[in-house]
Amino acid sequence: MTERLHKALFWHKEALGKVVGIRCELCARRCLIPAGQRGFCAVRENQGNKLFSLNYGRVVALNTDPIEKKPLFHFYPDSFALSYACAGCNFACAYCCNWEISHVKLPEKLGTNYSPQQIVDMAEEQGLKIISHTYTEPTIFFEFAFDVAKLAHKKGMKNTFVTNGYITEQPLKKISKFLDAATVDFKGSGDEKFMREFASVPSTDPIFQALKLMKKLGIHVEITDLIVPKVGDDEKKFKELAKWVVDNLGSEVPFHVLRFFPSYKMMGFPDTPVKTLEKFAEEAKKLGMKYVYVGNVPGHDYENTYCPSCNTLLIKRSGFNAISNVEKGKCPKCGAKVNIVTD
Repeated sequence: MTERLHKALFWHKEALGKVVGIRCELCARRCLIPAGQRGFCAVRENQGNKLFSLNYGRVVALNTDPIEKKPLFHFYPDSFALSYACAGCNFACAYCCNWEISHVKLPEKLGTNYSPQQIVDMAEEQGLKIISHTYTEPTIFFEFAFDVAKLAHKKGMKNTFVTNGYITEQPLKKISKFLDAATVDFKGSGDEKFMREFASVPSTDPIFQALKLMKKLGIHVEITDLIVPKVGDDEKKFKELAKWVVDNLGSEVPFHVLRFFPSYKMMGFPDTPVKTLEKFAEEAKKLGMKYVYVGNVPGHDYENTYCPSCNTLLIKRSGFNAISNVEKGKCPKCGAKVNIVTD
């Protein structure tokens, strides 16, 4: 175990009663960690009043995925990304579909050791131009993700995060020069009552702060919102989220309204009705959003991308397959600029 310890970033010593502890500054929880203990994520431990990452390079999932699976619909459509994760998470979602690798007490016991160079070499060998830090929460394996992302950029590759957005300002700024795109996942439209009860998240404010910073830093952002029947499907909360996105990030941010399927501790809940997703998508469009999608409903017309100016079909999708007509970020018919990264 000792040889796998990796000194963590973003922390300082702080008084904990009559003794000294460690204040972790990586995510918005800002855990105060006594000696010998771990933070909420279970991957950062105070050893001798120094903070260590226990999951550095311990890769628990490694696949080649279509970029549409992230989902990133406006970032190099119809391309593939080497996708990987290390164990752990800073949320405790009762509906987590990756709970076997996210909700673990000893994340350092899972996975296989990889170096950042091995991850980048693997992507290069497969001819991939994108690496996606995904599946769990990339914030909590920040040190490894940063090292991978930096090496990837040297090879001309792009990096994406699939994240809950619960990252603080300093680490986000640090990785921003190597982070090209992020999918930020909301659940239940970011309703704080829902998030406290079903994800153990005390406040959603840090997510909104991170999103505004991502925009300022020039990171391509797409947003998902998991609509959970009965407890996370409040139409008013959904409209509030959609309006916030339009007002603060702009009308061209791709917005994915996702269908919930029973998982983990919420097996007794039903699937989200497709009609609910369609209604919410229409409401988002009424609020000014130009690119709205319905997710987890294969074959739905809301998978496709149309030009906001002339309604020309720009990207035809079927599941995770995509056929794009976009060149240099412009509609091929009317020439209007569209928020789609292609080069």
